[in-house]
Amino acid sequence: MLQAGIVGLPNVGKSTLFNALTRTRKAESANYPFCTIDPNVGVVQVPDARLEPLRVIAKTEKVIPAAIEFVDIAGLVAGASKGEGLGNKFLANIREVDAIVHVVRCFEDEDIVHNMGSIDPLRDIEVINTELVLADLASLDSQKEKAVKKVRGGDKEAAENLALIERLLPHLNENKPAVTLPVTDDEREVLKRLCLLSAKKVLYACNVAENDLADPSSNPYVAAVEGYAREHHEAGICVISAAVEAELIDFNPVEAAEYLESLGVKDSGVSLLIRAAYDLLGLASYFTAGEKEVRAWTFHKGMKAPQCAGVIHTDFEKGFIKAEVVSYDALIAAGSVAAAREAGKYRLEGKDYEFADGDVALFRFNN
Repeated sequence: MLQAGIVGLPNVGKSTLFNALTRTRKAESANYPFCTIDPNVGVVQVPDARLEPLRVIAKTEKVIPAAIEFVDIAGLVAGASKGEGLGNKFLANIREVDAIVHVVRCFEDEDIVHNMGSIDPLRDIEVINTELVLADLASLDSQKEKAVKKVRGGDKEAAENLALIERLLPHLNENKPAVTLPVTDDEREVLKRLCLLSAKKVLYACNVAENDLADPSSNPYVAAVEGYAREHHEAGICVISAAVEAELIDFNPVEAAEYLESLGVKDSGVSLLIRAAYDLLGLASYFTAGEKEVRAWTFHKGMKAPQCAGVIHTDFEKGFIKAEVVSYDALIAAGSVAAAREAGKYRLEGKDYEFADGDVALFRFNN
C-alpha cells in the first residue's frame, strides 16, 4: 500500500491532522516541538460517494472502500540536513514514503507557539524545501562518485544515472526541488532510482482557523501558498482546519454533518485531503459490484486490464481473458445491471484496455 507522509515544522498541526485522518488519538499532540518522535502509521479509507449508489444497485449491505496509508513524521527544523533537531530521523522517515502532505500553518493563535516566532507560511515551506534539497545534494555527490567509477567499467545504468545527476546538481544548487526538473519518460525512471527526497510529489495542506473554513480565499496566508504552489513547485493544495477535524473525531455522522453546516461547509476538509492525496499518489479506483459486496479496488493510473485484474488476485492476471466493463456513470444512468446490458453499455475489453477511474468490472480468466 502506498504511503503519504505528513510533514511540516513543529506545532503546525501534523499530529492533530493525523488523528483526524485516522479517526483516532494515536498521535500525541502537544504545544511543544518534537512531541512526535517515532512515526505513526494509519490506514485511511478513501471517501467515495459512488459506493452507496452502487450498493443500492447491487442490493448488498457490504461496502469496502479503497484505502491508503498516512505516516505522521516528526517535525523538521532548519539545519535538519546537518542533523539539527530530529533531522536525520526525519529525513530517513520521509525517504520511505511515496508522496508528501506538507502541513502549513495559516492561522494566528498566541496560545500555540510557532518555533520560528511568527506566522509566515512561505518561509516555513522554504525551510523544509531547502533541507530536502540540501540532503539531496549530499546524496547526489556520493552517488556521482560511485557512478563515475562504474561508468569507467562500461556500466550502462550508471551512465544513465550520471547523465541525470549532472543535470540535477545545478538545478538543486538553485534551491529548486528535483520534482520541478523537466525530464523525459526514460529520465523519470532514472530519477526513481536516485531516491531523492525533493523528487516526491507534494500536497500543501493549509491549516486554517475554523472561522476561515467557509471562505479560505479570504485568508491571505492561503492565497500566498496557492500562488507559491502554482508558480514554484507544481504542487497541489487543499485547505483543512485540524482543530475542527479534531472535534469531529468523537461525532457520529449526523452530528458531524450538523457541526460542519454550522461552520458553513458541507464536506470535511479531511475528506478532500484524502482524495487529493490519493490522486497525488497517481491512484484511481475501479469497482466490483455483486450481491456479496461492492468494493473499490485501487490501481495506478495507466494500468491495463490484466494488471487491474491482478489487483484482486495474481491468478486473475495470469489467466486473464477479457474484462466486462461498464462506466459508473452509464450504470447509474441505466439504473440497473440488466438495463445497462440492454442498452449496450457493457463492453468486453482485452489486454490492451487501459482502465479508467470509475469503471465497474467483471473479469473472465482461466484457472
